[in-house]
Amino acid sequence: MATSLPSIACLGVIGRNNNPLHVAIFPSHDPVTNTFRTIRTPLQFSLLLSSTLDIFELRSRQNAAAGTGLTGDYGLLHAVDERLAAYGYETNTGVRFVVVVDMRGKKPAKAIGTGTTRDGLREGEMRPVFKAMQGAYVRLLQNPFYDPDEHDKVPGKKIRSRRFEEEIRRIGEGWGAGVVSL
Repeated sequence: MATSLPSIACLGVIGRNNNPLHVAIFPSHDPVTNTFRTIRTPLQFSLLLSSTLDIFELRSRQNAAAGTGLTGDYGLLHAVDERLAAYGYETNTGVRFVVVVDMRGKKPAKAIGTGTTRDGLREGEMRPVFKAMQGAYVRLLQNPFYDPDEHDKVPGKKIRSRRFEEEIRRIGEGWGAGVVSL
């Protein structure tokens, strides 16, 4: 029985015009070599984040047709393969946060026998990540030197804020299944 725990493989912030604002990639545990490495290339993660846009749009249309409006938390967007799953959250301003979880990405501190593998995540286990990501984004917006509309004027422009990048890095490295606060 392989011992592994879920970890975050990628965090993405996508602007209201479907432009990627920030992408952070995290290494996962490779049990074969017993090292940490990224399981996909940056281009593959970028394409994965882009593929979630269709799901966001589809669900927002369904919510509009049902009259429920914007719900924000979309939860599981899609399972990419047996290892990766994409989760999403949309703010009321149209900014989207995407978390790609590697279900076998973290080696436990010590093998505990049973209970060290997970078949999936509960819906609420991603909420602390989205809450922390939204908090980091709100703090970025509070910076008087940051102009959120500059991403609309200059296509391809990414968020360049050391503090924001450090917070996203802290969120990605600090999350684990069962974490309730980041």
